[in-house]
Amino acid sequence: MKIPILTALLILLFLPVSVPCTAQESHPAVEGSTHRSLQPVPDKLVVLTFDDSVASLHTNVRPLLKRFGFSATFFITEGFSFATNKTDYMTWDQIAELHRDGFEIGNHTQSHMGVGADTLGRLRNEVTYINQRCAEHGIPKPVSFAYPGNSIHPGALPILRELGFKFARRGAQPEFAYETGRGIPYEPRGDHPLLIPTTGDARPTWTLENLKQAAVQARDGRIAVLQFHGVPDHEHPWVNTPLERFVEYLTWLKSNGYQCIALGDLARFVDPDDLPAEPWRIIEHRQAELRAK
Repeated sequence: MKIPILTALLILLFLPVSVPCTAQESHPAVEGSTHRSLQPVPDKLVVLTFDDSVASLHTNVRPLLKRFGFSATFFITEGFSFATNKTDYMTWDQIAELHRDGFEIGNHTQSHMGVGADTLGRLRNEVTYINQRCAEHGIPKPVSFAYPGNSIHPGALPILRELGFKFARRGAQPEFAYETGRGIPYEPRGDHPLLIPTTGDARPTWTLENLKQAAVQARDGRIAVLQFHGVPDHEHPWVNTPLERFVEYLTWLKSNGYQCIALGDLARFVDPDDLPAEPWRIIEHRQAELRAK
């Protein structure tokens, strides 16, 4: 049966158009571009990070994040008893599944090596090892890094830049003592993208009030960065987060309109190539302000 030309044109006009999803749309945490306009930093923007390859991150945290519609970065290391203890640590197949689910996989060094003057010479090898393991399991080369043990050193910045990292999360030190679990919000206009501070470092003694104290700092162009370990964490009980408490945290964030993203997703809001001339200046300024209080 022949279809009149006018009828055929009308059919084509109203057919649905399928638009292919770009890599940036499918997983914005990977490869931020400095050649596009940035989104303004909204209030209630929270970065969720999880350290140390703990098994409960796959069994407990993964399904909860998917249920709440939150993104996150999982910082992977083969330190501690990763190689032999598969009760407490993920397998690489599980890590790859996190990637396939759309979560960001970050680099936390091969051996969970603290970054200091005496270890800078080993940093490249430690980082490259995790990059290679990621490649073996179909995971993109990480663009986000977390300093093991939260120890930082100025000499790490050019090395991390050379290795292709866009963002790196530190702890709240030296502004706040590690034991407090307290921190400061990330200020994109002042903080170096490879020295992003932790706003809240979850502990077993935390309550919902501690979580709120960190999250409410995400306003006026500042971003709250939360650091978690296992949920629960049996091998490192001093950074354990009870599962029921973690559910309480996510429920509060969701019900109060917080947007939870991966560290690499900051490329939508921050130019990782816009570097402060003096990376330590804002840290020293904060220290002076805290001493004056």
